[in-house]
Amino acid sequence: MKSRNVLRELLDAGKPTIGTHVFGIWPGMVEVIGQTGSMDYIEFSGTYAPHDLLTLENFGRAVDLFDDMSSLMKLDQEPRTYLAVRALGSGIQNLLFADVRSVEDAKHAIASGQPDTPEGQGLVGAGMRRDVGYVHKSMQEYVDDVEKSVVALMIEKKGAVDNLEEILELPGLDMVQFGAGDYSMSIGMPGNYDHPDVVNAEMHTIKTAIKMGVRPRVEILRWEKAAPYIEMGVKDFCIGVDVLMVADFCKDQGGALAKALGQ
Repeated sequence: MKSRNVLRELLDAGKPTIGTHVFGIWPGMVEVIGQTGSMDYIEFSGTYAPHDLLTLENFGRAVDLFDDMSSLMKLDQEPRTYLAVRALGSGIQNLLFADVRSVEDAKHAIASGQPDTPEGQGLVGAGMRRDVGYVHKSMQEYVDDVEKSVVALMIEKKGAVDNLEEILELPGLDMVQFGAGDYSMSIGMPGNYDHPDVVNAEMHTIKTAIKMGVRPRVEILRWEKAAPYIEMGVKDFCIGVDVLMVADFCKDQGGALAKALGQ
């Protein structure tokens, strides 16, 4: 497994980052994306998609084919530490934790992506997994690689927004992303993304993160939607979702063809 973490390198250099989401864990799709040379990383949205430990390893192997691309996994709220350790162990280098509700949740998530050393103060211990070549990498190399892992949190619950500044002050936090879907649910307005309370919470999250030196990431479906966020100072985007692209294609193209056939 490669030690280079492209996402970490770009963040440390203050450069922009571009990723894309996949729900499918097929390694072939990783290769299709990697061969375009246009993505800095692939997010496997594991909180929505089925997976097992063997498929995670094969996903990691496919990403390793591309020197200029790394990976990230979006993790379920429980069991955070288990999922984080197994993602890292599979060679998926970076972590996005969903459903953070409190400062304590945030602390636990960050610790789940940090090494269990006096400096790291984390929960990731030694293991004989793919990220150490099973038996070949030295313990120090292993610790160094875990320390490079980018830890990101979803700010998508009212409790997280209410305690945003305290969360942003936590050591080891690299990125945050506002989640309108969960936030709208948590304030009793599911799906009302244009409601002023939801819009204001997103703007507050982004502006506060920038002010406090934590990178805000934004999800968009088309590149044109990035413009207002770029004006705010956002540098990090994850664009497109495989399942939505397929659904839109089938609806648009299949619908148009059906109309042409008189259906």
